[in-house]
Order: sequence, then structure tokens, then C-alpha cells
Amino acid sequence: MNEVLKLRSEQVIALLKEMIRRPSHSGEEGAVADLIEARLREGGVVPKRLHNNIFAYADGYDPQRETLMLNSHIDTVRPATSYTRDPYSPDEIDGKIYGLGSNDAGASVAALVETFIAWAHKPLPYNLLLAISAEEERSGEKGMRALLPTLGKVDMALVGEPTDMQAAIGERGLVVLDCTAHGTSGHAAHGEAVNAIYVALRDIERLQNFKFERVSPLLGDIRISTTMISAGSQHNIIPDTCSFVVDMRTTDAYTNEEVVTLISEALSSDVKPRSTRIRASAIGETHPLAQAATRAGRSLFVSHTSSDMSLMEFPTLKMGIGDTHRSHSADEYVLRSEIVEGVAIYEDYLTQFTKYYGN
Repeated sequence: MNEVLKLRSEQVIALLKEMIRRPSHSGEEGAVADLIEARLREGGVVPKRLHNNIFAYADGYDPQRETLMLNSHIDTVRPATSYTRDPYSPDEIDGKIYGLGSNDAGASVAALVETFIAWAHKPLPYNLLLAISAEEERSGEKGMRALLPTLGKVDMALVGEPTDMQAAIGERGLVVLDCTAHGTSGHAAHGEAVNAIYVALRDIERLQNFKFERVSPLLGDIRISTTMISAGSQHNIIPDTCSFVVDMRTTDAYTNEEVVTLISEALSSDVKPRSTRIRASAIGETHPLAQAATRAGRSLFVSHTSSDMSLMEFPTLKMGIGDTHRSHSADEYVLRSEIVEGVAIYEDYLTQFTKYYGN
């Protein structure tokens, strides 16, 4: 690694440690947002702010050109009760940098901030946008949902989440259904009532055997799982309602709204989605985002975890520093070596993307 990237890696690590020192629970990211804003100004960038979201454009913005957004999130979950270390102390021991949010997604945030500073004044054939967002962990209304309309037209995005710096070209969406089966109540001894539990069980069996006609070439079939069921008040009363919850992992073969409609038509129970906003994301291997990853030596895969990609109605690729299995775990950490490698890969990725952009 050259001296420039070595210095950038040290800047990333220093910024990450300062981030860890400032609690940034989802919805309470103000101190870290202040830090990111100050670092961008120090690096010669003029940032803007919406709530606790920080964004900035590189030099030479042209509304006629396509825009590539670099995104990651500064919020964290609250520390697990099983922490044995101070979650806000960025201790570095044996190559591990400990701290809440270090892996998810502080290292990616810091690396993308420093990478953007390094690229912000270069002549580019596209617009480069940095968007550091809040409230990702709770899909909050003052995070990416609020930020996207402010940004205007975005054509594609690189999302920094822990993927071991491999490139996720797809992730499933999520729809949770609250379903209610109806019957008629009566005394259990008479056998004259319509048991809502049996109505629900018939619908659950329909779900178990349900097949959608279209299949996503990348994400495969939509996955349906009944995960909760509740009915009855006492042993001798036939229940007239039975509620159950369905977890559906959706794909780009259907919109979430289409999925809800098809399931509603197939069941006799009432069906109510909690939300249809967590959408599937998928791009092909020939998309410029994916091609740049391949040229940078990254493997392409489908992610099992969701992110703010689900809110972006344009092509996205997820690639970031750290291991997804450490996310939300006690004594969370990221490796120094992962950061050093990640900085070099982000640099190579943008180099490859820029070199072949438009070809």
C-alpha cells in the first residue's frame, strides 16, 4: 500500500475512534453528525445537514450528469446487556478496535468520508455525492426516508455495510402481515360454532403451499413463514377470531403491494401489512456498479440482511468493512487490518468505476 493510502487509513481509524466515543443510538445521532460535519469542512468539503443526516457533493456538480451516491449510517443499536467492555471506549487490543458501532457501520462511514474527501476535488465524468444517514437501525422517518427527497435525482449508490468488502448486488425485501381469521363463538360442548383456529390453520396451510408465478433471476422465490399465532380466552369457548403473523421475504419479481394483494386474494382471513416500504433490491452482474466490483477483485453475492438499500428506488450495491455476524453483538469490534484493506478497496473501486464509466 502506498503512503497516501496508509495515511488515509490512519485518518479513518482516528475518525472511527472519535465516533465510538460519542453515543449515537438511532434517533440520537447529533454528536456524531456534528463530528462528521466538522471533518468534512476540515477536509475542504462544504456539507449540508438535514436532521442528523450529513450530505455533500463533490466539485463540478452538473444536473445533466448521472449521480453516484456513497452512503452509510451513523446510528447504532443500544448496547447489549452482555457487554463486558465500555461500549463507548475505542480500545485497540491485538489488532481489534472495540466499540459500539465499530463494525456496523462506523468503519464504513469513516472510510467513505475519508474517501469522499480524497475524491471531492477530482474531475469526474459523473456527480459524486456523499450521504451519511441517521436512523437506519429503526427505519426512522428522519433518516434516509427524509433525506432522499432532499437529494434530488440519484442514479445509483454504493452502500457501506459490513460485507467483508465483498459486493452484495441484491437483498430481499420484507413484508410483515397481521392476519385475522373469523369464525363464530360458542360453547365447546355443543360443536355448533365455527372455530376460527381451524379457519386460520387452513389459511396457514395455503401459505405453506403458495407459489408465486414469477421468480427473481437473482433472488429466487419469495419466502413465506408463519411465525406467530394467537386465539382463545378459555378452554370451553370456541374462539371467533384467531390472529397470526406472516413474515414474507420479497424479491424484485413483484412489488410489495402486488405481493400483499395476491396473498389477500388467496386467504379467507383479513390481511393487513405493517408496511410495504422495505423493498427488495437487485442489479445484474453487467451493471456498472457490479462490473466495478468485479474489476476490483470483489465477489458478487446476495445479502441476507436488510439496509437502507430497501428505500432506494435506483440501482444499489452494498459493500463495506467488517463482518455482518459481529453486528449488534456484545463487545463489537472491527479489525485494523479490515480497515486498511477496506480503504484500499474503496479507492480501487472508485478508480475502476471512473475508468470504465460510460463504456
